[in-house]
Amino acid sequence: MAMRAQDDIEGAMERHGDAVWRVCVLYFRSHIDAQDAFQDAFLKYALSDQMRFNDDEHRKAWLLRVTANVCKDMLKAASRRAVSLESSCADDAMSNDPATQPASFESEVIDAMRGLDDPPRTPLYLSLCEGYTAPEIANMVDAPVNTVYSWIARGKKQLKEALS
Repeated sequence: MAMRAQDDIEGAMERHGDAVWRVCVLYFRSHIDAQDAFQDAFLKYALSDQMRFNDDEHRKAWLLRVTANVCKDMLKAASRRAVSLESSCADDAMSNDPATQPASFESEVIDAMRGLDDPPRTPLYLSLCEGYTAPEIANMVDAPVNTVYSWIARGKKQLKEALS
């Protein structure tokens, strides 16, 4: 199996790593699980040498979609086991010192976003945090544009209720 060139992988991580990380943090409270998802997403990118991108925005959209799918798969796998990802050895391995954790883990907004169902969580995140339009999101998640508008509106309403 062929892999992408190292400079291609490093460039994608440099340009889009923050956005991929934010998606991982959105799905997981555990820093360890978010790191695993981040690594899995870029591993899929590294192994997708046959995938061609129109431009860098297309590459970013692909990475964000893959990342969301990786996170969902990890959550599904965890739900099939008796022990959740959130509780499995993460409490022992993770420091409770806020200084060692990214600020995003303490964010009330991120916690409220985590509480949303998916959808509307992912479309709302892509809209609010990554700046994608509803038609772009519809293309990314293979859904009708009007459905994406509804998800975003529902997500904003639920987020507002959770934060008030």
